[in-house]
Amino acid sequence: MSVIPIIPADETRTAPPVDGWYAVGSPEELFGDNDCKGLVLEGVKVGVFRVDNDIFAIDDICTHGYALLSEGYLEGHEIECPLHGGLVDVRDGKACTAPIVRDTRAHQVRVEDGQIFIKLYG
Repeated sequence: MSVIPIIPADETRTAPPVDGWYAVGSPEELFGDNDCKGLVLEGVKVGVFRVDNDIFAIDDICTHGYALLSEGYLEGHEIECPLHGGLVDVRDGKACTAPIVRDTRAHQVRVEDGQIFIKLYG
């Protein structure tokens, strides 16, 4: 499997690994004491969220207003947009409450050998 390390927020990758999966680190490395993390993979802003022992990834930009969902408040499986307070389900990117009415894209996530892998546009 091709592996690309954690992608800093100010770096854009132009070519994915052959199999399309990005290694973004262990849960401890990625999240630290937080349950939300924003990354950039191939120029796509991705919000990564930890709920209990599960990891989810969705587009990080709110579909209602230009705000980073990873900077919002996570309660259960819902992330609150920090700009206007709408909720998005981190499991599937579904809009839950107004003013967010358009779903966002969800990405595939797997944890293997203690490392988190993300495949865009899951």
